[in-house]
Amino acid sequence: MYAQMVKTDGTRVKSLDDMEPEERAFQQRIEAGQKIEPKEWMPEAYRKTLVRQISQHAHSEIVGQLPEGNWITRAPTLERKAILLAKVQDEAGHGLYLYCAAETLGISRDEMYEQLHSGKAKYSSIFNYPTLSWADIGAIGWLVDGAAIMNQVPLQRCSYGPYARAMVRICKEESFHQRQGFDILAKMVKGTPAQKAMVQDALDRWWWPSLMMFGPSDDASVHSAQSMAWKIKQNSNDELRQKFVDQTVPQADYLGLTVPDPELKWNETKGGYDFGEPDWKEFFEVIAGNGLCNAERLGARRKAWDDGAWFREGLLAHAAKAEARRTTAPAAAE
Repeated sequence: MYAQMVKTDGTRVKSLDDMEPEERAFQQRIEAGQKIEPKEWMPEAYRKTLVRQISQHAHSEIVGQLPEGNWITRAPTLERKAILLAKVQDEAGHGLYLYCAAETLGISRDEMYEQLHSGKAKYSSIFNYPTLSWADIGAIGWLVDGAAIMNQVPLQRCSYGPYARAMVRICKEESFHQRQGFDILAKMVKGTPAQKAMVQDALDRWWWPSLMMFGPSDDASVHSAQSMAWKIKQNSNDELRQKFVDQTVPQADYLGLTVPDPELKWNETKGGYDFGEPDWKEFFEVIAGNGLCNAERLGARRKAWDDGAWFREGLLAHAAKAEARRTTAPAAAE
């Protein structure tokens, strides 16, 4: 029941009895599985939570192009170049869908960009790690996109309609991206010993950051309980992390790789793997802007924004002239 949900600090989420009539009706609609649409009433805190989450999701898709983009010209074959180029284009499209969904909540695209470029808005910590080899591109597809799918499939049932609908296509494309990444690694592990070692090295470096993608542990997550009460989220961070580990470890075994976790072992009682704790100090350092590539990633986004100023100005000037012609044409006809 909604009234039984507990926040991470031990206090309870506001019960239906404690709500004003309008908020109570809103929550009851959510409990009934109805979608909330842009022009309908919603609590301001619900709107702000969605703006934060959707805009950060959009930023992650846009910044997420950068670690892979610099490998397009260095991919080992023409086919791999074309596939990677298509994937990077997909990520740009995902960002577009999500920015559009966020705009329905009353925030402008320019405002979201300003929040990203100023460092006020965050994006997924995973994209602040470097891609050192071609195997890293496979690991991103397999692990990073795999973790993204685990996070995003439940968002297709999000209570906010525009977000839920945007996720349908995004999840289909991310599923393809994961298979593409796994295929890269499956080919490499069958190659030379040096190639297989390259894949193992990529797994060693990307495993723990991938587990961090689900966010902090439930007892340290600030927003999870309320987001689950509003059915923005369907599962807790730790639930999704456990599901990811249980799905991914057998895939690593299939590839002949060793997961870099000495505490990893099968737990027959719970029907899943026990595993070690990520380095949360590292996670929060990266979130705070102190990761290996934070400055590089934001610098690239700011440069792209500044370099595109002339084009945006041209579009606005063209739109102004078109509007002037539209408004003066009827007067001239009279």
